[in-house]
Amino acid sequence: MNYKLEIEKRVEWIKKLLLDTGTKGIVYGNSGGKDSTLVGLLAKQATDNLTGIIMPCESKRNYSIDREHALLIAEKYNINTIEVDLTEPKISFTNLLEPFIKDYVSMAYKNINPRLRMITLYAYAQSFGYLVAGTGNLSEATMGYFTKWGDGACDFNPIADFTVTEIFAMLEYMRCPREIIDKAPSAGLYDGQTDEIEMGITYNAIDEYLRNGGTKDNEKIEKAKMASEHKRNMPITYKS
Repeated sequence: MNYKLEIEKRVEWIKKLLLDTGTKGIVYGNSGGKDSTLVGLLAKQATDNLTGIIMPCESKRNYSIDREHALLIAEKYNINTIEVDLTEPKISFTNLLEPFIKDYVSMAYKNINPRLRMITLYAYAQSFGYLVAGTGNLSEATMGYFTKWGDGACDFNPIADFTVTEIFAMLEYMRCPREIIDKAPSAGLYDGQTDEIEMGITYNAIDEYLRNGGTKDNEKIEKAKMASEHKRNMPITYKS
């Protein structure tokens, strides 16, 4: 991969998008992870009107390593950053739903977190005339490893065609802080969560499937891809 060229192409694409839509800037969720870091670095090169929002919600990790790394990126790259604590709204909302949600350890409960973050990003974006930048990658999208109408909701996504392996490499090239590159990928929805453990498959296997077409895990990947197809498309509508 020609990293310099990839950066230039994506930055120009973002600039054109802002010009074509007549929007004033960009907002994104700064989780302190690899994906959000790369999106922040690309967006910062496209416009100074950039805001990253740190949005802790319940998980202790959100208040420690995630927050520390998000602030590190904000300071190192001079990205305007605000923090919105979503724990209390999450508690209030789930109290309202308590009579209807059967299992409070289910993903139905955990997926409220990214949906609250989506609401926060879009409220900010509409208030300032900004676009919401997505931070999902191709590896996650293939497995359906994202929350529908949560972290999957955005106006544009400059890294959607990158695998996790390629994002690692791009961050290495851009000299991202080592501690962000080295930590295990995690959605941070609950304490102890890591992407690979939760999916039951490594990103290396997913990326090998995507770029070279075959691994011993093909069946597992294709099953996950088929089951999550609805998440990668607009709602199914009736056609007469």
